[in-house]
Amino acid sequence: MTDTATTLPAGTVTGGVRILLRLEGLGLFILAVLLYAHAGLSWVTFAVLFLAPDLSFLGYLAGPRVGAVVYNLAHDTLGPFTLAITGFLLASHPVVLVVTLIWLAHIGMDRALGFGLKYSAGFSFTHLGRIGKAAKT
Repeated sequence: MTDTATTLPAGTVTGGVRILLRLEGLGLFILAVLLYAHAGLSWVTFAVLFLAPDLSFLGYLAGPRVGAVVYNLAHDTLGPFTLAITGFLLASHPVVLVVTLIWLAHIGMDRALGFGLKYSAGFSFTHLGRIGKAAKT
């Protein structure tokens, strides 16, 4: 049996807390999709934009530190929350609602699947634990 403290970065969650965080992600995904459906927005737009935050993977071309920062900016809820608040304050175009809900749905799905925010140690090191082949070793 290995000590997880030696194999995971500080701050990585395991056990019941990890399960709760993944369930929160699932809840975020479901809520965002239900709000999107209730608003009667285009499902074609949803399908086209749903994976857009994953373009942040390209940040890893500049190395793991830059990649983690770029990925985390696209996968943290502060971005869509800021967009939504700004949109409400400025009585913005409905596109703000579309982008916000799709973005939140993407983040929620990623978290539910265990893809957390990244550490600069590498792509497979997330706040929800190791992912990919590294998780199996």
